[in-house]
Amino acid sequence: MLPPRFVRRLVLTPLLFAIAIAAVAVSPLLLLIGVVAARHRHRFLRVAVLTVCWLALECAVLTASLGLWLAGGGPETVRARHYALCGWLLARIDAVAARTLGLVVEIQEPLGVAPGRPVIVLSRHGGPGDSILIVHYLLNVYARRPRIVMKAALQLDPTADVLLNRLPNAFVPPNGSAPREGIVDEIGRLATGIGPDDALLIFPEGGNFTPRRRVRAIRRLRRQGRRDAAERARNMANVLPPRPAGSLAAIDAAPQADVVFVAHTGVDDLMTAGDIWRSIPLDRPLRARWWWVPREEIPEDGREQWLFDWWEQIDAWIADNRPRSAV
Repeated sequence: MLPPRFVRRLVLTPLLFAIAIAAVAVSPLLLLIGVVAARHRHRFLRVAVLTVCWLALECAVLTASLGLWLAGGGPETVRARHYALCGWLLARIDAVAARTLGLVVEIQEPLGVAPGRPVIVLSRHGGPGDSILIVHYLLNVYARRPRIVMKAALQLDPTADVLLNRLPNAFVPPNGSAPREGIVDEIGRLATGIGPDDALLIFPEGGNFTPRRRVRAIRRLRRQGRRDAAERARNMANVLPPRPAGSLAAIDAAPQADVVFVAHTGVDDLMTAGDIWRSIPLDRPLRARWWWVPREEIPEDGREQWLFDWWEQIDAWIADNRPRSAV
């Protein structure tokens, strides 16, 4: 269960600063160990640099967040400043990941996305850090102000807790811990009033893809009596079946918004800490594809089947574009 906000701010935030100070203090020793280590030298050095940089960035953003809180201002000014701070953080994280992990991103971008029209972004969820990269591209490349539907547990990270709670986002509790209707209503509320420069980001699968979660999702559909959906899910080997309620609620609540579907592959086979460790530095790119669907092409009826159709297309694209070393 997530601790109350005041507990998180009074305990976790000082703890983060203490860890960061300790990491900086011992970083020369870590670098020395990395230099003299006979095995995994380059991996150790890369992870050490990434860890220290990440902690330093989090402390910098928390300090800046305190300054923004003290500065005050009108709602739009405050929101713009926090989006700018979020964009700065994500750009730094992307740069550090490129240098330390060898991260390369290849994107097939959508054609014809109408400027001045809001979008609802429906993305598959697989691999470490995919949500960070998607938000980075929405904010820093496409100049969109993202509204994100994400797990409540992310608030255990002090930076996410402070920064993202000051922006229009929705934190979703774990499955089964809250009424499903309340979660859907919260997503609809977040989509209501979405502006022409905004992008609502949803991960309809509800979690990172793993083979075990895929099997559980298929069994869940069968228990619900949705045998056709279970059979379609069984034929999709690379994604979890989408949970349609939240996505469709967002589409209904934002009748002026287009939809962008996102598929990606390249890090989706990195499911454990050991997988990530052995993959450093990355020997293949992260490939992504964005499809734009204008509002006029979204059907009025049969939208759940329409969403499954798109997820089957995403599954097929992943199978065709997964880098060879990631298989």
